[in-house]
Amino acid sequence: MSSLCPFAGATTGGGVCPVKSDKSNAGVCPAKSDKSISGVCPVTGKDHGSELKESSDHGEEKDTDPRMVPAKCPFGYDSNTFKLGPLSCIVCQALLHESSKCKPCAHKFCKACISRFKDCPLCGADIEGIEPDAELQALVDRFIDGHARIKRSHATGDVEAAGGKNKVIYEDVSMERGAFLVQQAMRAFRAQNIESAKSRLTMCVEDIREELKSSEANLDLCSQLGAVLGMLGDCCRTLGDVPSAITYYEESAEFLSKPPAKDLELVHTLSVSLNKIGDLRYYDGDLQSARNYYARSLDVRRNAVKEHSAVASQVIDLATSLAKVADVDRNLGNESAAVEGFEEAIQCLEKLKLDSEQASLERRRLSVLDFLHNQLADK
Repeated sequence: MSSLCPFAGATTGGGVCPVKSDKSNAGVCPAKSDKSISGVCPVTGKDHGSELKESSDHGEEKDTDPRMVPAKCPFGYDSNTFKLGPLSCIVCQALLHESSKCKPCAHKFCKACISRFKDCPLCGADIEGIEPDAELQALVDRFIDGHARIKRSHATGDVEAAGGKNKVIYEDVSMERGAFLVQQAMRAFRAQNIESAKSRLTMCVEDIREELKSSEANLDLCSQLGAVLGMLGDCCRTLGDVPSAITYYEESAEFLSKPPAKDLELVHTLSVSLNKIGDLRYYDGDLQSARNYYARSLDVRRNAVKEHSAVASQVIDLATSLAKVADVDRNLGNESAAVEGFEEAIQCLEKLKLDSEQASLERRRLSVLDFLHNQLADK
């Protein structure tokens, strides 16, 4: 799974990845920071806006707008770091998923995380058993619905009444909730809590799909959805669910193909999704299908190099794709095409000159080059 946030390059929201920073909202619980809402915490129901007003009336500066004061979430939510306090798991550092309680010490973790331990990671007590904590999980789910899915009144300010309640819409859901959930999913994935990661990414996909219904031509949303679908494919692949992984990768490639191929990160993500489908087909023994996907990835990377020939990472990607296609050609019995592909890849890498500041790329270049020379030596 990529460590890059798929929302980082979006043009909506000022082009700033909300996972990294939100200067206008630093340290503010997002459910309380918008001027169109009352300051009521969606988890606890407390009106923090009125509390701030009270303190203002008792000696604070009365001209201070309470909406500009960084009210603290009772659960320790921080919009810059996403620290979640008691709602997060100490093992995976993400939101609790299938919250479970150790017996007898009663410390709480994700079910998948604590199942790997015989002693409690917090206190060291022997774990005699684990049991679900439905009440805590319900609170986590309410937190997600309140803080990560922010309901806002209509921008015009003319709020319609519906069944006695204010009618609300989701404003830029994919950016605010999406970035939050992807960040949580990446934490869980790195800690091998794959079901948790899959759950958060699924929520993110649902929100972006909903947003796309009203703005199908939004290319930012298409690229974001494509990236998140690719992450879901990674989860399914790790869980051994190959058919679902292929389905997600194929849909990822479909959405990533819609925006113009100008963004190099988008191009890279698209080509990687195609290669991952090729890998799964290859390991399943369907060599011709694998070659088709590798060839599609190769075409994407050739076009990228034509436009960005000076970008070293693109040249190395191209050589890697040439090697993949050539390897399949050899297994299909087309040795001459395989040798031609390996030789073209070697030429690409030998022409590439990197400076001392590109040490990681140089290691990658030499690794691919070594593989290619070994392949030619085996002919």
